[in-house]
Amino acid sequence: MLLPGLTRPSSTPPLIFFSVSGATATSRHRRQLHRGIYHGKQCHAADIPAVLARAWAAGVDRIIVRCFAAGHSPFRLLSCLVSTFLWLGFGVLNLLLSLVWSGRKVTGGSLKESREALEIAETDGRLFCTVGVHPTRCGEFEESGDPEGHFQALLALAKEGIAKGKVVAVGECGLDYDRLHFCPSDVQKKYFKKQFELAEAVKLPMFLHMRAAGEDFCEIVSENLYRFPGGVTHSFTGTSEDRDKLLSFEKMFIGHLPPPLDVTYLHTSKNLEVLQGSPAERMMIETDSPYCDIKNTHAGIKLVKSVWPSKKKEKYEPDSTVKGRNEPCLVSKYLTGLQCMNT
Repeated sequence: MLLPGLTRPSSTPPLIFFSVSGATATSRHRRQLHRGIYHGKQCHAADIPAVLARAWAAGVDRIIVRCFAAGHSPFRLLSCLVSTFLWLGFGVLNLLLSLVWSGRKVTGGSLKESREALEIAETDGRLFCTVGVHPTRCGEFEESGDPEGHFQALLALAKEGIAKGKVVAVGECGLDYDRLHFCPSDVQKKYFKKQFELAEAVKLPMFLHMRAAGEDFCEIVSENLYRFPGGVTHSFTGTSEDRDKLLSFEKMFIGHLPPPLDVTYLHTSKNLEVLQGSPAERMMIETDSPYCDIKNTHAGIKLVKSVWPSKKKEKYEPDSTVKGRNEPCLVSKYLTGLQCMNT
């Protein structure tokens, strides 16, 4: 079922992601919001099933549950509802997932979390996963005492998941210079390059992460284009020039776009201008729920044409969203906004 005024694409269906990401405190806070806990106070019962039900009613059919949390162990499936993305790219969908309007994917951020991602994926026929090490976790290669052995364990896990029909991409991997306190840039670059070897070995596309690292990231990708069949760059934080460089790679799509490109960050007119310069067929749209709802003070509010009933957290009702807490079902806000920008 779709919301009034929304229609399914005639060709490529949307692909939706849920994720847990960020530092320990951030991840814990995200997790608490979906347990009804706000600033340490229990305001309503945990409502993951209700959040999912609203997502399905809004036309969300394929979900990626990302289980990465820097410095924190991965969370179980029903704790992982955080970020939602609508993939508007075409070719990469066929690379990542040969499904029609159904299926979910769990994304690992370390070897341990990749193992758990595969375990979660095996619990549901619509659930899929990736195998890889997030840039902020790349120190685990050397901390293991046997970097090559650690890599071989990743490779073995990827092959196991492929044999089970569950592993569909390599990642999340890349460069994150905004959080060098988790892992220094030289270590990130070394093991970002190494994971192209993983993609080449298993012939899978890549789920990539880039923050404040445009020059180094694009250089490494350019050197390794022959090693992977395609991918999406998640967490883009660059300028329009960085965006254009990424899009010059025919195999590359852009996703999870924090300022200035993320549709959830339609805060300023400048951000809107950068977004307008991005081809829709090479983009993903993110809600970054439970955060980043478009507020009345944001420039992007003028683009919002659809709403969902909401209640304050103290007056929670299962059929309504929580005011101020973003949700997957609200992706229609960003779809209608994007449509307005392109008409």
